[in-house]
Amino acid sequence: MERRSFLKKAGVAAAAGAVTFGKAPAVLAAKKYKWKMVTTWPPHFPVLGEGADYLAQWIEEMSDGRIKIHVYGGGELVPPLGVFDAVSQGTVEMGHGAAYYWAGKMPASQFFAAVPFGFNAQQMNAWLYGGGGWDLWKELYADFGVVPFPAGNTGVQMGGWFNKEIKSLDDYKGLKMRIPGLGGKVVAKAGGNAVLVAGGEIYTNLDRGVIDATEWVGPYHDLKMGFYKAAKYYYYPGWHEPGTVLECIVSKKAWDSLPKDLQAVIETACWRSNLWMLSEFDAKNNDSLRELVDKHGVQLRKFPDDVLRGLHKLANEVVADLAASDPASKKVYASYQAFREKIDPWTDISERTYMEALRL
Repeated sequence: MERRSFLKKAGVAAAAGAVTFGKAPAVLAAKKYKWKMVTTWPPHFPVLGEGADYLAQWIEEMSDGRIKIHVYGGGELVPPLGVFDAVSQGTVEMGHGAAYYWAGKMPASQFFAAVPFGFNAQQMNAWLYGGGGWDLWKELYADFGVVPFPAGNTGVQMGGWFNKEIKSLDDYKGLKMRIPGLGGKVVAKAGGNAVLVAGGEIYTNLDRGVIDATEWVGPYHDLKMGFYKAAKYYYYPGWHEPGTVLECIVSKKAWDSLPKDLQAVIETACWRSNLWMLSEFDAKNNDSLRELVDKHGVQLRKFPDDVLRGLHKLANEVVADLAASDPASKKVYASYQAFREKIDPWTDISERTYMEALRL
């Protein structure tokens, strides 16, 4: 009987040991986090809103459920353009949007979204990850208690939807156009009126004549947004946003509360989101463009060369004026320009020459 009692106790101990080795007690007892993420996009909006949804899902999966994030679309918890304030004030732990939406608080933030006639997606990633751009971005947001991460890219956008043809730079005079960031300042310098409204409000404003033109992203989104019903002419290229970065922002207080492994999970998930979003747009844009043209009769137009030259000149003036008027912008612009001097020559003999060779 004593032998049987001993074996029974040993079996229980062995079973307990198996549980311990199967899943370490430290993991079982690890602190769980429940966070909120607010976005500038309508709920579950294709690619952009989906990117926020996937980001939350990937973080939960990679953390083995230690971080659960509830995603709120624009207007569900805070206004679409109130995302940065909500994260900065600690109302929520995370946000998803684009840095140029906060230009009123930090003019230099626009460099981390898109610069007219600036870097494309590949060059933006090179500057941010390999050229010190991300460090400057973190430094800029630190004063607001926010930690930024690249978390998506649209690639080269379209030039926009117009209710009239753009034949010369003078056609921008008096034009009311929904266009954010530095691109909006270029349009204003050309004599137009730049209007900033959230994505969910654009179609109504265009359809009702509140605005005469709008840019958004590209064919995949523009088809779903139905802009072809409200405007006739569709222009390219997207000189104003050649590689727009989307961001995930985290409250510094919330970030500092995480152990190092969970910080690494969030950072890695943002890298994944950055690649996923760009791939989605590139994979889907051409099919949507063909549908817009072939099915809906959209008038596809390239901006005339003299218009592009004029806009390029104005863009250089806008960026130079910004750098001269704001110390933070001056610092970021210096980094941006220094990196451009290094990457443009390489782009000329690699990407550009290759694309030209394809057409020989």
